[in-house]
Amino acid sequence: MGAGLPPRIGFLMALLTRRHFIQGASAFTLATAGLGTYACAIEPGFLLDITTYRITPPHWTPGLQVKAALIADIHACEPQMSAARIRRIAEATNALNPDVVFLLGDFNAGHRFVTGPVFPEQWAEALSVLDAPLGTYAILGNHDWWHGALVRMRSDDGESVRRALQHADFKVLENAAVPLVKDGMSFWVAGLGDQLAYPQGPNSFQGFDDLNGTLAQVTDGAPVLLLAHEPFVFRRVPERVSLTLCGHTHGGQVNLPIITELFTESQFGMRQVYGHIVDGNRHMIISAGLGTSIAPIRLFRPPEIVLVTIGADSALA
Repeated sequence: MGAGLPPRIGFLMALLTRRHFIQGASAFTLATAGLGTYACAIEPGFLLDITTYRITPPHWTPGLQVKAALIADIHACEPQMSAARIRRIAEATNALNPDVVFLLGDFNAGHRFVTGPVFPEQWAEALSVLDAPLGTYAILGNHDWWHGALVRMRSDDGESVRRALQHADFKVLENAAVPLVKDGMSFWVAGLGDQLAYPQGPNSFQGFDDLNGTLAQVTDGAPVLLLAHEPFVFRRVPERVSLTLCGHTHGGQVNLPIITELFTESQFGMRQVYGHIVDGNRHMIISAGLGTSIAPIRLFRPPEIVLVTIGADSALA
């Protein structure tokens, strides 16, 4: 997915980390008051895009159309992602009339620049108004494993997040697949465990994901939608999966021409960390998500709800 970096640039970019990149961008934007206000307050705290895709991926059943709403990387915390704002996001999602809603993980806060927590029972109550005929399905993200509601709080390996989701009557899928039926035609939703669940040291993680075991639960030839918080697994996803849906990257969070693309290839191993990505007969959509991590900043990559119309009269993208 993209040509390799020239050796010198590759070496320089390897010296960067995602933390350094976002912190550096934060310092730059703060140095100019107008841009700093926009990037640190207006874009992350007030904007909300609705991003739409219409695709018919391979192995999709002719005549089957599914409208799926994606909510990713909420990173609930005060003041930017309060329970009240999360409720408004849920209501905006309902207004799109989706057939199904997918919550793509990272409900816990993602940085220390907060004025207070939004606990799982609070954001889950705010999301509980989500209303889709086929239901709401959720996976966990790395921040849901790494710590509690705030970065400084002790981890419970995601148990509080799971309980809150289940109490809201959402189906949690961790290395699990379930069949759904729309207009008499079936398809599968498979949810993957988090790929970065257990930090082992600097830039080293052990995942809770089991791709083969998850797909082994698919017992017929109906199309498969795969939910995976991180997009890293995509290179291992077989063509049997019609569409992979991910979050995690925040679309770079800071979207600067050339610089962001070079950085994301160094950090994530792929230049494209946002949007509809096609590799042969394999399709993936990465959401920019809603909240922030490392620092409370977004620049030219606003928070978004994604609505994907899959199949029927959708054009192959």
